[in-house]
This record gives sequence, C-alpha cells and structure tokens, in this order.
Amino acid sequence: MDKTVYTVKVGEATPAAGGRPAAGPVYRSIYAKDGLMRLPQEIHSPWDFFSGAVKKYPKNRMLGRRQVSEGKAGDYVWQTYEQVYQKVIQIGAAIRGFGVKPGAHCAIYGSNCPEWVMAMQACNSQGICYVPLYDTLGQNAVEFILDHAEISIAFMQESKIKSIVAVLPKCTAHIKAIVSFGDVTIELKREVEQLGVSCFSWEEFSTMVSGEDIQELPKKQKDDICTIMYTSGTTGEPKGVIITNRAIVAGVTTTEHLLQLTDKVVDEYDSYFSYLPLAHIFDQVIGNYCISKGASIGFWQGDIRYLMEDVQVMKPTIFCGVPRVYDRIYTGINQKIQSGGLIAKHLFQYAYNYKLGNLMNGFKQHEASPFFDKIVFSKIKEGLGGRIRLMLSGAAPLPRHIEEFMRVTSCSVLAQGYGLTESCSGCFTSIANVISMIGTVGPPVTAVEARLESVPEMGYDALSSAPRGEICLRGHTLFSGYYKRPDLTEEVFSDGWFHTGDIGEWQPDGTMKIIDRKKNIFKLSQGEYVAVEVLESAYAQSQLAASVWVYGNSFESFLVAVVVPEKQAIEDWAALNGKSGDYAELCNDPKARRYIQDELNQTGKKLGLRGFEMLRAVHLEPVPFSIDKDLITPTFKLKRPQLLKHYKDRVDQLYKDAKMGTAQ
Repeated sequence: MDKTVYTVKVGEATPAAGGRPAAGPVYRSIYAKDGLMRLPQEIHSPWDFFSGAVKKYPKNRMLGRRQVSEGKAGDYVWQTYEQVYQKVIQIGAAIRGFGVKPGAHCAIYGSNCPEWVMAMQACNSQGICYVPLYDTLGQNAVEFILDHAEISIAFMQESKIKSIVAVLPKCTAHIKAIVSFGDVTIELKREVEQLGVSCFSWEEFSTMVSGEDIQELPKKQKDDICTIMYTSGTTGEPKGVIITNRAIVAGVTTTEHLLQLTDKVVDEYDSYFSYLPLAHIFDQVIGNYCISKGASIGFWQGDIRYLMEDVQVMKPTIFCGVPRVYDRIYTGINQKIQSGGLIAKHLFQYAYNYKLGNLMNGFKQHEASPFFDKIVFSKIKEGLGGRIRLMLSGAAPLPRHIEEFMRVTSCSVLAQGYGLTESCSGCFTSIANVISMIGTVGPPVTAVEARLESVPEMGYDALSSAPRGEICLRGHTLFSGYYKRPDLTEEVFSDGWFHTGDIGEWQPDGTMKIIDRKKNIFKLSQGEYVAVEVLESAYAQSQLAASVWVYGNSFESFLVAVVVPEKQAIEDWAALNGKSGDYAELCNDPKARRYIQDELNQTGKKLGLRGFEMLRAVHLEPVPFSIDKDLITPTFKLKRPQLLKHYKDRVDQLYKDAKMGTAQ
C-alpha cells in the first residue's frame, strides 16, 4: 500500500483568539511544495485556448450532435474547429454590432448543445461576460438574474423563449435582444418584439454583420470578468459568483496537471461527452480543457431517457459524472449480474476480487488484470461506448462502494474531486491510479492552499489528532466576489481565506474527506442545490405543521423530513377518517403520515418548490423539538447536527422505506 503523504505544511496553525476559532496548519500539494503552480504567460483568457486550438487543429472535429430525422436520432454530425470559429466570429461581431461593448453581460439559457458553446466563445471573443441562466434555482430566478446581471442579449433554446416572455416586461431596462439557438416562429418573434425587444433565429443573428465589417477582437486581460455564475443563496435569492479569466485559466491548467499524474493527458484524438449542465462550472472547465487540446465534444439530446444510448453512439474517451449517474450505472450493472446464471455470477465475483486485490497492491488500472478486463469487464466498458479511458466524478461525494466498483469494472481510471463554483471547479482531486485515495477527494490541487478552521458549535477541532473543520482555501482559482453583494463577499472571506462552508477531515496521507456541511445548503447526489431553510419555511406555511426539519445529503437524491404536526389538525383528520387513539398513536399511523406528507407537498407546489424539493417520506413526531433535548436554540433555530444524531435511525428507515416503495 502506498505510504506517500501528498501534502506539505507551508504555514503553522493559529490558536483561537479575538472571537475567531482556531485554524489548523496550511497545506499545499506535494506537487506545489515550492510554490503554487504558475499559470502560462501566453494564455490570458479562455479565448486563447480556443483560438490557439483553431490554429493547431483547424480540421479536427470540435462540436457534435446527433442528427434527428423523422423523430429518430442517428449518428453524430460534427463541425470542425475551423467551422465553429467562423460562426463564433460572426456571432461575436453581431453582438458588438448591436451596441454591446466589452465588459457588458449576455445570458445563455438552455441544454448543452453546440450553440451554447458558440455563444460562450462569441462572448469570450469580444471580452463580454457571459451569464448562464437555469431555472432550477427557483421560479423567479431567471427574472432575477436578467435584471440583477443587467443582461443585454439572451441566447437560448427556442423552448425557453416562452418562459422569458412572461418576465420580459420587468426586465426591459437592459435587454436588447433574444437570440434563439434554432429557428423562431413568426408568432413568437412578434410577441417578443411587442415588448420592445428584438428577436432573432440563430442564422439571422449570425449574418447580421458581413465579413468585411467584423471588428478587430479586443485584447483580454487575466483579471477581466469572464462569467458570472449564479448559485443558491441561504435566503433563496440567487447570488452571482464572479469568475475571472485568470480563474478559468487556472482551473484548466490544474486539470491538465492532474491528468499528467495519471498518464491520461487529453489529446486531439480524445472525445468528451457533454451532458452535465454547462450552466455549472464543472462542465465548463472540462470543456475548455478539451478545447485547448483540440479534442471533440459531443452533446447529449437533452433527455435523460436516452443518455446511455447517446454515450453508446458517440463512444467518448472521457466521461464526467455526478454520484447519481454513477449510482444508476452501478445499479444497472448489478441487476444484470444478479439476473445471470450462477456460474456467471461466481466468475464475475472472482474476477472482481482478483483485480481489486491487484489494485490494492499498487498495480495501475491497465496492469491489474488485462485477462479479466477482456473476458469479464469488457461488457461493462462497451456499455459506456467501449472507448472510455478517463472518468471523473464531482459535484457531491461519491460513495466508496460505487467508486471502488467503477475503478474495478470500467476498464478506465477514475478520479474524484471536490470543488465549488467559487473555486472554479476542483480544488481537491484524487489521483486516479492511487487506490488508497478511494473514499477521499484527494489532496489540494496545485493552484490552491488549504487549511481547516475549527467549528466548536459542531464539535469539530482543526487542531486535534484527527483534524476536522471548515475547509478554507486561497489561491489562483478562487472567485473575485459576489456580484453587487460586498456583504456576502465579506462574509465568506477572512484574512484572505475563502470559507467554503463544507466540513472536511484530513487523512494521514494528506488527502481530504468531506464529512459534513456547515451551512444549511447542500447538494443532492444528482448535483441539485437545496436551500433547506427556504424549504422548511415553505412547508411551515401549512396549517398542519407545528415544526418541520428537512433532511438530505450528497449521497441521496431526495429529501425526507421529521414533522411535528399540529395536534388539532391531526385529531380533526382522525375524526373525519374514523380513526381512534391519542395524539402519539395517531402520529404513528401510516395513513396519517401519508396525509401530512401529501398536504405538505401540496403546500410546497403552491409556493413554487421543484420536484427534487418535495418530501419523499416523513416521520411524525408527537414530542415538540425542545431546548432541553438540545434540538433547538434559545431563539428556536434548529440544531441540525443534534437533530440528525437524535433521529438518525428514523432517517435511515425513511430512506430505506422510500427506496423500497414502502414509505407511508
């Protein structure tokens, strides 16, 4: 087993003082022991990655989508780097021709597709900040972002235009035009233009400026704002994360270094399957890295039902996923194994144990068991197209058993990382061929330094023998602040350190394990953010609930809750339904639980909560949350770690029942 320690200490711990908690030592990656990684001097912005690739690989396939004919999706159809560049220059010139100047803001709204990337690159070409729009931040998020970010032009899928029309009357102070990714009907165009906003199809907009009128591209600076990416805020109002050209360049450069460590550097012959939302930083950084290498990017159809079919048709070499996706792959494979014959099952288990043993003994992926890779695991590889050689996981912690399974059976290296929008994607990343890193997110990347800060109220001590605390970061990839919110920026930065809100635990080998969340926002396993206080506030508006504690975590895809029902409400329900018993007995009635759950979800729907914010199971608690039980503060705020500890068995049972379809 590998005994290497993958971090070096570059700063001492600091004791608690002046109202500030203690902080542990400062660490860097061993690959940055003499200083943080230097960024390439010749690269000033993501535009330099793209324009450089166009010069080196003009005829390479760049962007592809499946050709749809008579409702059926066929093979991928590709545009070369040279073709994409010409379209990007035309779109960029049209943006400038519309009076949008460098430093202004344009929005991009829709599923991953070639036009999304071309709109992004067109903005990059002109030094214009692009702002991704997506509606999973809440019902009013699109309206808020259009106004807050002062959007001049919005590029979007045709299917999104209707939803924009509904909010345009409140956003016309800044927006000049809407540009569809495809065609746009005369009726829809007329509807938009009646609001004083121009509306164009993709082809119309791209031919607005003739070749001879295309202006010289403005010079880009590393500290210019590249994008503003909105994420959930604790109050439910989105907050705009300012990401500079420097941060994107650093994110791409650290990605390259990571892959160098695993002998999996992407080249012009690689292909990347893009389906994780481009509105999130993860897919953008990986996409920019692939572009910098002249690799190909193929897009899914935008329908989860055909995700694996798209993968099998495209046959990518690079696949990124969130834990929910890997969980589905793992479950599907296991179901096939269990439905097979006894001999096949025994062979699979023998091959699995043999290869895992070799991996644990230090063999690299391609060395661990070429024989069983060929006769047993090749079928799993074929399910992912047959050419996968690099898999990455992010957005939430990947369960250890799934990570191990994918490392053994996929015939591909796999690396797990941890990052935030504010850190421009990965700030910790495991090294794919180092098996001891399973269950961790690896050491810090070479562009950041990290330390832990104690969180006394949660019992986490950064100075203990097993250091635990809030992960704090500083370095090249970090964001520049929250747009128009200096108060929020000041809240998360202290002495030059960005406080992530995530609780980590240093491992003896210098890797990090994510164990908790300090703030009351977390991600579900599919990558959706949940602002739990907002949900609790919404559900509490039901007249049936006296108290609601909503729970979820990054290993699960749905939410559960412990609810203290109003005594009178549940007794009224019992009278109407012929039920007898005291309050505690009624709380234990499966039909009462279902009634309360349905009513809370109805309240949530009326208040605009989304599907993943609905409750899949509830436990009815007859005893109110109390200070005596240490479940609430003197100001009646929920004490989440204590609630989880108190109801851990109940929560585990709720998840178990919901997955088995027996939750009442």
